[in-house]
Amino acid sequence: MAATYSPRLKDRYKAEIVDNLKKQFQYTSAMQVPKLEKICINQGIGDAVSDKKMIESAVKEMTTITGQKAVPTYSTKDISNFKLRKGVAIGVRVTLRGDKMYEFLDRLIASSLPRIRDFKGVNDKGFDGRGNYTLGITEQIIFPEIDIDKVSKISGMDITFVTSAPTDKEAHALLTEFGIPFKKK
Repeated sequence: MAATYSPRLKDRYKAEIVDNLKKQFQYTSAMQVPKLEKICINQGIGDAVSDKKMIESAVKEMTTITGQKAVPTYSTKDISNFKLRKGVAIGVRVTLRGDKMYEFLDRLIASSLPRIRDFKGVNDKGFDGRGNYTLGITEQIIFPEIDIDKVSKISGMDITFVTSAPTDKEAHALLTEFGIPFKKK
């Protein structure tokens, strides 16, 4: 039987991170150790109200970045000040789980975050109080999968790491173990 593929960070989680967090927080069981459940990536495209092709290019870019088909998000109500109608596509999102989640996290940490201009680490103020962390990225061109020449408009995105950690402190420790470079205080 052929050897099955397993992402590098998934193997590292099982081999090292579980033991490190058990020691740090005095967990009695490996099942108490928080884990990364999913990564949600969301990109709002405000100009898509007037130009429908922007959604198509955003879906294509997001699919290229994540390796999973992106879906458009639609407005739920009319807002006349923004010339917005109910049911109009205004953004793109992807939810990654399993192996694709670990692969994306690995690429984000190893190649994308270091490409940010004047990068000194990510801000640790993005925790929500329930163990989830949201990271805002201002330019989608930091991902090596994106061809800069084919980008029509530079736009940002929000990346949310959903963990099973009950507190922000435990989630911070988990994400630090994975290698997310938080700013030093």
